[in-house]
This record gives sequence, C-alpha cells and structure tokens, in this order.
Amino acid sequence: MRILLTGRNGQVGWELERTLPALGSVIAADRETLDLSDPDAIRRVVREAKPDVIVNPAAYTAVDRAESEPELARQINGVAPGVLAEEAKRTGALLVHYSTDYVFDGTKSTPYTEEDLPNPLNVYGRTKLEGERAVAAAGCRYLTLRTSWVYASRGKNFLLTVLRLASTQPELRIVDDQHGAPTWARDTARATCRLIAGADLPSSLYHLTAAGSTTWCGFAREIVRLAHLGSEVRPISTSEYPTPARRQANSALSNAKLQRDGGIALQPWPEGLAACVAEAMIPRTA
Repeated sequence: MRILLTGRNGQVGWELERTLPALGSVIAADRETLDLSDPDAIRRVVREAKPDVIVNPAAYTAVDRAESEPELARQINGVAPGVLAEEAKRTGALLVHYSTDYVFDGTKSTPYTEEDLPNPLNVYGRTKLEGERAVAAAGCRYLTLRTSWVYASRGKNFLLTVLRLASTQPELRIVDDQHGAPTWARDTARATCRLIAGADLPSSLYHLTAAGSTTWCGFAREIVRLAHLGSEVRPISTSEYPTPARRQANSALSNAKLQRDGGIALQPWPEGLAACVAEAMIPRTA
C-alpha cells in the first residue's frame, strides 16, 4: 500500500508519519514539498506519488489569523481538500481528511452528531466546512474525521502553552464557559490507522474525539496537576478574553456513529492527557 501524507510536521501529521508505516510505504509531504494553496502543485504531487491512500491532516489552523487571511484559509482548508478528492477519484484512492468542531455554532446543549446542521461562527470553521463538502461532492472514496482541541507533546498547542506559563507564573486565567474534548494527536493517528486497515467503512463523515468533555479551564487545571506545577488556574468568561474569531460555547462531539460503524472509541481525555504530559516532561536532547 502506498500512502501519501500531507502536513507531516503538524501535530497529527507528525504522529501519522510514525504510525502509518505499519500499513505500507509512506510518502510524507510538508508545506515546502506540497503547497496546498496551489491546486496544480497538489495534482502534480499526487500523480507522482500514485497513492492508494491519501491522508490529509494539513490545514490552515490559525483560527484568529484566519479572520484577516480568509482567502488563504479558504484555499488550504476549502479548495485543497476538493482537489485531493478529485485526484483520489481519478485513481480510485481512499482519501482520509480531517475536519473540526468549529463547523458548529455551539448553541446545542448536548454533543453534536454528524446529522446536526453546521453553522460556523468564524472564517476557520467556514473554510473547514467548505472542505468537508468539497470532499463529499467529488465522488471519491473518503473518510472525513472531525476532531477537537488537538494537543501533542510537540508543536504549538494549548498543553505546551499552559506548561510554559505555569512554570513561571503563579496564576493563570483561563476561559471556563467553552466545553469540548481535548484530543491527543497520537490517539487520532492510531485510530486512523485502524480505520485504514479495516477499509470496510462506507464513505462518510465521522466524529473522532476523546471520550468525555471539559472546559479550557478544566483542561488547564488537569495539565497543571499532572505536571506538579504550583500555578493557580482561575476561571474567566469568554467575554473576559476577547479574540478576533468567535468561539462556540459547546464543542462536544458525539462519537457514537464511529463506535457503531467502526468499533473505534478513543480513551477518555484525562487518560490521553496523562500520557502526553508525562512525555512532554521528559527532557529532550539535541
């Protein structure tokens, strides 16, 4: 099996590059070797790779900056997935694409299902929704996986920011009225490999997040506790922490469909976080 992987240096992409070789030969691309804002470059790379599977975790993920760069976000999040899907249809490849909880407006009081109507509040969410729809419309074999609040022991993410700030500041003020499921990138990568290896799911959209939910404040408190740091984490409201992009109050996604169809369920978020924090605390050598 030949697998083309985009976004090798991203959080999920980095983990996928280390798990996907169990399934076959991996051609891993980064933004230097695959410019997702250039449709012609996408077509060229796919045709040279001749993949059986395309895995696309690459995305424009700067949620606030997207408000001032909507066209670039649209090219990478909205247009590029459609081009990948067209190329997958041309060759009969399977496309695995990742999306986000940001496609919803957060007004629902219970976890969102795949059947709930999207209504994104910001540019990032709108462009990711456009990408979902482009993939579905292309007619290729595909799995679109929505995830949320992704973190890892490397890169730029909420976990590493909290660890850095809590090591020097006695107090952290963190939003406590937005709810979601912190999801370890490694769990996402492992589940993806299981889905590809199974290869018997119909083309569809699935939610793939850690079990359970918390707030950003609850997430931060657990990070600080696990890392044995002394910072006090104080709750604040969304209105006390204004951002260029609007955030939804409820980001929780129901994983019932994937459990039913694919027999896959990620571990509860505190368990994944404990493993990731332990890894992040290990001193790295040059």
